[in-house]
Amino acid sequence: MKFLFVFLFAVLFFPDQVMAQQYLGKLSNNPYNADSVSNPYGQYGNKYSPNSINNTYGQYGNAYSDKSVNNPYADNATKLYDSRGNYRGKLSNNKYDPESISNPYGKYGSKYSPDSINNPYGAGNPYSVDSPNNPYGNGWTIIGDD
Repeated sequence: MKFLFVFLFAVLFFPDQVMAQQYLGKLSNNPYNADSVSNPYGQYGNKYSPNSINNTYGQYGNAYSDKSVNNPYADNATKLYDSRGNYRGKLSNNKYDPESISNPYGKYGSKYSPDSINNPYGAGNPYSVDSPNNPYGNGWTIIGDD
């Protein structure tokens, strides 16, 4: 009974946290990391894997899906988180979305913002261990909504 009360409380007051989320690998230039989207033989980098952003027929790589990285108008794109759990923007080609890493004027896409993957002196530093631009690093976690 206590579990049911806690579950109902969570669903009613925190619906965003209860939504199902899908782990889609790591945004990383490291082709040897098993979870990297740059590893063509890994589960998340293989172009035939159903949960890969590299699969042009899947929901996360299709140019017409609202959840896709490759849709230039996607509003519900995948989200990026660093190793500390900090939100790092949406992995999207949508240059009009304020949270997209492709928006050159947004917080996560500007080359001048310290939170941007495009800033080589900030979050996009190629010498940082968790930077996606480090060819030997771990990269950032990619999460999509189911």
